[in-house]
Amino acid sequence: MKTRARWVLFVAALALCLPSTWAQTDQPADTSATAKSTSNPDVKAGSKDDVNAIGNRKMGGKGMGNWYSVEKEVAIGKQYAQQIEASAKMLQDPVINEYVNRIGQNLVRNSDAQVPFTIKVIDSDEVNAFALPGGFFYVNTGLIMAADEESELAGVMAHEIAHVCARHATRQMTRMQWANLASIPLIFVGGGIGYAAYNAANIGLPLTFLKFSRNFESEADFLGVQYMYKSGYDPQSYITFFEKIQAKEKKKPGSLAKAFSSHPQTPDRIEKTQEEIARILPAKESYIVSTSEFDDVKGRLAQLENRHKVEQDKTSGPSLRRATPDDKTQTKTDDGRPTLKRRD
Repeated sequence: MKTRARWVLFVAALALCLPSTWAQTDQPADTSATAKSTSNPDVKAGSKDDVNAIGNRKMGGKGMGNWYSVEKEVAIGKQYAQQIEASAKMLQDPVINEYVNRIGQNLVRNSDAQVPFTIKVIDSDEVNAFALPGGFFYVNTGLIMAADEESELAGVMAHEIAHVCARHATRQMTRMQWANLASIPLIFVGGGIGYAAYNAANIGLPLTFLKFSRNFESEADFLGVQYMYKSGYDPQSYITFFEKIQAKEKKKPGSLAKAFSSHPQTPDRIEKTQEEIARILPAKESYIVSTSEFDDVKGRLAQLENRHKVEQDKTSGPSLRRATPDDKTQTKTDDGRPTLKRRD
């Protein structure tokens, strides 16, 4: 009885400490002296709003709000990355893979990433991209084809990179485990493997990795446009792409499969992102919107897809033969219709 009472008091004490602890962990520290000062008077130097401090900001650090070390996070991501690559159809074209990886690595260099990224392309028509804990990042070919400009592709990739930088997956897993403490006393629920699954790349991934809380999605929007901006891209392209996706879905529901269904862009999120761009990102004289290389890669991908379609049609369709005058089993009447002739 005494043990049970002590346990109840322990859980209650943790519950009282939890909100303030999360608030501290979710917000990056004011960072080190290495962070450059900002020229914007509305932005505190070294804060999450300071784009000049990118790379020197503490994002999603370990503590009461995140029970997972960076090493553990990488191990979890690697485990699921192996399953994805064993079951999904990976694009083997070296030119397209190199291009997408180069775009992604440039964004990573201009982000708050604490881990190296592995970026690969999945051969799937679904308009999507997703990043696992630890920097294992996958871009669908459908996303490349849906983007009209390189900056639109970069915007979606920057959003997913932001989820990893802010360590949203392990922070969300930690919160779920806190919630389980009262209902599963004396049991530490580790690994996050038992949570609801999401069917991505034909395997079951924990929904925790892909469907984040509203606050986490907003934070990924906020950080993603910063990473785009720091990399030289027009941050407005991120908003433009999602508005285009929404317009297509309204015009023809279901035409984009389940594109971004795990993290839909709601009107208030788009409006908030626009406000943040105006508030914290100083205007530049020029931005990267698109490149001829993007057009070449997209054209190359279209050719590959058409070739695959032709090959599939050849193997699955019926084989036809044109009739010839030498056909001994057929003669033609005056009206052009074939008629059968009995053999002698």
